[in-house]
Amino acid sequence: MSLPPLYALRAFACAARLGSFSQAAAVLHVTPGAISRHIRTLETVFGCELFIRRGPKVEVSPTGKILALQLQEGFDNLERACAAFSQQGKALRLKAPSTLTMRWLLDVLQAYRERNSTQPVAITSVWMETDSVDFSSEPFDCAILLGNGDFGPDSESRLLFKEWLIPLCAPALKHQAQQDLANCELIHPTADRRDWRRWLHATGHTPAPNLWQGKVFDTLEQGNMAAISGHGISVGDLMLSLTAVRDGLLTLPFTQAVATGDGYYFVWPRACAKTSQTEALCCWLKEHVPAELPEEVQRLNIGD
Repeated sequence: MSLPPLYALRAFACAARLGSFSQAAAVLHVTPGAISRHIRTLETVFGCELFIRRGPKVEVSPTGKILALQLQEGFDNLERACAAFSQQGKALRLKAPSTLTMRWLLDVLQAYRERNSTQPVAITSVWMETDSVDFSSEPFDCAILLGNGDFGPDSESRLLFKEWLIPLCAPALKHQAQQDLANCELIHPTADRRDWRRWLHATGHTPAPNLWQGKVFDTLEQGNMAAISGHGISVGDLMLSLTAVRDGLLTLPFTQAVATGDGYYFVWPRACAKTSQTEALCCWLKEHVPAELPEEVQRLNIGD
């Protein structure tokens, strides 16, 4: 069947949301009579009652509620699609995980803005249990995500730098960690405690500490701050902790760094409306990744 007029669908959706013809008319800048005629048109097309009329009062019918819900989802998608094109030439909308933002990205973006003042970047830093982005429903043009490079068939990605796990602690706790890690207070920067598990498995460190003990946090940033304050031995991404290590806030009680197989990727949709801005930012990020691992660090892989 052919689609009903878009303005009639919009009139119905607005009236259903507000529960009033007159309020919908005020929002859409038409008369209440026009709203009523549009809805009558749809009722004729669909062959069902969309509103129950009781004198001057109206109430959305059960069938009308179903249609209103589906139409609202459709109009939301249309608005997002139009917004993506209306934003061309404006800010590039970037999604990034919170720890990466605080430990590296903010400084890199500040330098980018100073060099490219006509290409603004609007960053949204969020905590993600699993780094992901849905460009069809989220208001972003690109993202930086931790993963293995597979972010869906509709996305492109470029590796920025790999994730290297290594124990971290305050300088005052370094000797204790080296001598008796099994009895040290552990700091877990992830709720599932996977980072300590992966490091211990790859290095074969013995005796192994009890992974079910210690303090548990949501992010590397929280784990690092707890370690800096001397609350235990944490494990985290060395690349994102290099500044704290070089500043003497954290130290490395062990020199084995473990590559997890994951890395931080710059991700964007294949159907990208801001190709030139995306490419420019990607190149800048790749040129300003954290420095190389210290020479004394021994590089291992999961399974070595």
